Amino acid sequence: MRFQDKVIVVTGGCRGIGKAIVEKFASEGAIVYALDYVIPSESEFDFENKELKNRIKTIQTDVTSEESVRLTFETIIGEQSRIDVLVNNAGITRDNLLMRMTSDQWDAVINTNLKGVFLCSKYVLKAMMPQRSGTIINIGSIVGSIGNAGQSNYSASKAGVIGFTKSLAKEVGSRGIRVNCIAPGFVITAMTEQLTEEQKSDFLKNIPLKRAATPETIANVVAFFASDDADYITGQVLHVDGGLAM
Repeated sequence: MRFQDKVIVVTGGCRGIGKAIVEKFASEGAIVYALDYVIPSESEFDFENKELKNRIKTIQTDVTSEESVRLTFETIIGEQSRIDVLVNNAGITRDNLLMRMTSDQWDAVINTNLKGVFLCSKYVLKAMMPQRSGTIINIGSIVGSIGNAGQSNYSASKAGVIGFTKSLAKEVGSRGIRVNCIAPGFVITAMTEQLTEEQKSDFLKNIPLKRAATPETIANVVAFFASDDADYITGQVLHVDGGLAM
């Protein structure tokens, strides 16, 4: 129970990797706020372990809207008086070749994946700076380091998250706040399940470990970065990709 009664906030926390992160923290005793643009129904977001369910609160939040983010964090701080960990996980894709990419597709990805990280980090610091402690973990992607055809918007947003992580780590380290980035590779989620079997095979043949990650794989690494075991790690980017980006 490494996170007993710690207050954790996870954006994009109601599905995929985000939901796995929420469940991981709740299973280790945390009070977890799952923020998402669309909150699932009670039946979709149910748990056999009722104690787990009691530790998870959901809040509808648009991470691209400063007003929405401000109100969300004011609510959480008002209820808990502190926030110990923020996981910036919310992200979208709008893939297209650059010559065909629209401004709307570019803006949607940059606003969610990069501006959302900026806004949530800005407002969580209103709690973390006075308490002189806290951890921010940004979920990036290996394409922020190696690029990917048809994903110039997504790659740019994730490369921006890497630079943001390192800059913020330098700003707030003296206040006891750590900032790190986890860059997943190929993860089995609803998003990747939309790929054809041929596309999945192409991904897997380039992974040295010859298998994809699960959301739980990423959640375990997030928990490590948030734990006291990582209390001297900040400003780092960890590729969790089976060796794909080597």
